[in-house]
Amino acid sequence: MTGIVLVTGSAGGIGEIVCRRLSQDGFRILAADLSQEAAARIANDLPGAGHRAISLNVADEGAVIAAFREAESLGAPIDHVVAAAGILLFAANGDRPPLAEISLADWNLTQSVNSTGTFLLLREYLRGASRRPIENGRFVGFSSVAAQLGGYRSSSAYIASKGAVMALIKAGAREAAPLGITVNAVAPGLIDAPMLRQSLPRDNDASVAVNIPLNRIGTPQDVAGAVSFLLGPDASYITGSVIDVNGGYRMQ
Repeated sequence: MTGIVLVTGSAGGIGEIVCRRLSQDGFRILAADLSQEAAARIANDLPGAGHRAISLNVADEGAVIAAFREAESLGAPIDHVVAAAGILLFAANGDRPPLAEISLADWNLTQSVNSTGTFLLLREYLRGASRRPIENGRFVGFSSVAAQLGGYRSSSAYIASKGAVMALIKAGAREAAPLGITVNAVAPGLIDAPMLRQSLPRDNDASVAVNIPLNRIGTPQDVAGAVSFLLGPDASYITGSVIDVNGGYRMQ
């Protein structure tokens, strides 16, 4: 597989490793993050050529439309999308906020990034596919084991937003199929990345790992491997699916 992959949240712990893995696979990376400087740091350090960085707020409809249009105008349209940008808000004391204490502002912010952001990316990607054929197109969203289990380390706002992503992936897969595009998602479990470390000090890793059948917390490389598979030729007959990357923490 080849082409240009838009990776949102590219400067995050998982997003950066996804960029590195896909560039090693031969893709050109359009690294996107809120910070242009942070995205450029990733893009400039990737193996291969043709990588680029942009500043992108995935919750901003105009910005998402402009990113796709700009790529087309530069003669480097987006062939695939990995929607890895996400947000998880905690209470001021660092604890998981109870549902009854979540403000509407925090709820709306969480939905706007995690679920609406994924919707905007998928919508614009499919619009782009209507303007030009995309051979073996791939869209990969990010859900979470939290949405599957009602995750005890995540807020109800986050859980709901990631549940919406899972439903959107199925709806999008049906509509994208006639275009030859697959739409799937990964659902990471406990992954050693900054989002997890908001609520789990490393000193507590062992006590948490005993509840995971593979007896370890996952790595960003574990997630990047699943994303790589979904973008590769061996996943050409998989669409509307969610791949669990959780060490057996949740078995379907």
